[in-house]
Amino acid sequence: MRNCIRCSLVSWWMTSAPRYVYSAIFYLLTPVLLIRLWWRGRKSPGYRQRWWQRFGFVPKMENSPLWVHAVSVGETIAIAPFVERLLKDYPELPIVITTMTPTGAARVEGIFGNRVCHYYCPYDLPDALARFLKRVRPRGCLIVETELWPNMIIGCKKASVPVIVANARLSERSAKGYAKVRGLTEPMLSALTLLVTQYQSDADRFLQLGMPAERIDVSGSIKFDIQVDSDIREKGAQLRQKLGNRFTVILASSHEDEEQQLLTCLQPFIERHPDLLVMLVPRHPERFESVYQSALQYSDQVIRRSEVPSLVSDEAARIYLGDTMGDLMLLYAASDVAVMGGSFVNVGGHNPLEPAVLGMPVVMGPYYFNFDAISDGMTQAGGMQLVSEMSGVIDLLHKYYVSSSLVDEQGSDALAYADSQRGALDHLYKEVTARLL
Repeated sequence: MRNCIRCSLVSWWMTSAPRYVYSAIFYLLTPVLLIRLWWRGRKSPGYRQRWWQRFGFVPKMENSPLWVHAVSVGETIAIAPFVERLLKDYPELPIVITTMTPTGAARVEGIFGNRVCHYYCPYDLPDALARFLKRVRPRGCLIVETELWPNMIIGCKKASVPVIVANARLSERSAKGYAKVRGLTEPMLSALTLLVTQYQSDADRFLQLGMPAERIDVSGSIKFDIQVDSDIREKGAQLRQKLGNRFTVILASSHEDEEQQLLTCLQPFIERHPDLLVMLVPRHPERFESVYQSALQYSDQVIRRSEVPSLVSDEAARIYLGDTMGDLMLLYAASDVAVMGGSFVNVGGHNPLEPAVLGMPVVMGPYYFNFDAISDGMTQAGGMQLVSEMSGVIDLLHKYYVSSSLVDEQGSDALAYADSQRGALDHLYKEVTARLL
């Protein structure tokens, strides 16, 4: 009898106690989270809007929707073709998309308008999740990539809501972090209905963390299935013409210090080649103003996209600041070479497939662990160049500037690699519709 009680207590401690401790800490940090929302709202007002949704206070829904959770912009763009197909094939199916960031919310609205319902995802607090699930009553939850929260997944299991993780990836760095809290990780993974990973290496890391092998499926990355609308190409060509049809390098989704790194290294190059145009597209809108002020230190010919009428020529610009939301693909289409932000600071890089599908050569810095498999594959195919520091970008630009054939060749290699990897979206669609609809 004592042994049974002891075994039960050990089992409870191993499976449930860590989550109770985690939840208690989360509750204690709630005031800090609210202060952080308010603080970030100074530069990005969206953080102060609809804050109550983050505690599960959302309108009640009569029809059970499919709940899609995409943490921010990148995940929203990745899952957009999947949602579009659902809207076409299941026009009566209500869809709720949650994000954590205002930029993600803006992207959902920009892509889908009122065809889906957007809420901010509740914080990972048991009562907030229970409130959200009771009001929304989802028929299933589809989590994009690795936005895994213990209470969210366990709460769905208790409410009989199946959970599928789509396009899952897990870097060695993240796997080590999850391994440190196995008491949280293993029960969370065991509660998943299905985990669809991008690559076998991702699957292997999840297996080591305790994910049941029979519930892991490897499909490739759905990001390869991105489609570029013809009007994006057309508008990109128009913008390029308006900018003087010049050799253009774009630093995309950049983070703090990356713009200065590039402009500092580029300064001598810009002085020798006055027809060069540098596009800067910061990842976060709250940095638009500071990046603009920083760019003015390098040139007095800085133009902000948000302030220039569409019909005005920008041929005098030396630096073009992309300070509008939802226009990154269009700006790629107006450029020659893409330098990926987030890879020259310890962020992990951003999606290189967006410029690749437009037939552009891609340059990636040393920190690309968020896209290691894709980057390694594209590099082997010849469509990406890996550099150890920003000065390596300048060396490449010298070669690209004098050789349009090299730009075309590496751009074609990038596109060919992206095209060769398509098909994951069809696989995911079959799995989700079979299990959740």
